[in-house]
Amino acid sequence: MTAAVERDGLPGWLLPVRQAAESVRPEQLSRFLPPPEGGRPSAVLMLFGEGPLGPDLLLIERARSLRSHAGQPSFPGGALDPEDGDPAGPGPVAAALREAAEETGLDPSGVQVFATLPALYIPVSDFVVTPVLGWWRRETPVAPVDLAETGAVFRVPLTDLTDPANRARLKHPSGFTGPAFEVAGRLVWGFTAGVIDRVLHYSGLARPWDTARTIALSDEALGLAARRERS
Repeated sequence: MTAAVERDGLPGWLLPVRQAAESVRPEQLSRFLPPPEGGRPSAVLMLFGEGPLGPDLLLIERARSLRSHAGQPSFPGGALDPEDGDPAGPGPVAAALREAAEETGLDPSGVQVFATLPALYIPVSDFVVTPVLGWWRRETPVAPVDLAETGAVFRVPLTDLTDPANRARLKHPSGFTGPAFEVAGRLVWGFTAGVIDRVLHYSGLARPWDTARTIALSDEALGLAARRERS
């Protein structure tokens, strides 16, 4: 399930995204960078397509029964397996495609990987995550493969992600504050929202929005997070 990075042949609207991915520095994406040693190598697939409402992004909602990030919208992805290969080489691309296929049922042969972002760090889970950017040039049906792992699979138009009315900053009881998107009847926050926010910004696709607008997690989301902390 490995695939080489192929940068050419993209639709015009994706070219600024590719340019941003090829030039952005790790510290421009997050203040949480991989430690010199340790951390579990992992990868996520940031998959762009063209749906009924125009350019969009594929996301999943993690099952509410999971111990980690239960019920949270995210990119498809997960930890590298030994068969994925070298974490410093082809491993992240292979893992992102494999995990996306396992979670959503998509056919990886229809995905053109056109770039990878610098590896970032998620302290709460000790994951060193490489975002892999793909163009869904030949689409296949997607849906949760295992409801114990994936609660939903959905596509979000880029126009919804860039709509100022859907943007806010989330204040977490832990003290975390970061970008959030109210889209598709869900709240996208945390690592996923942070990557989306930075990619939109450095691609020049973001529109001005009220950065003073803040929202809080729902009681349900807080309950799921608290359950993880108790487990």
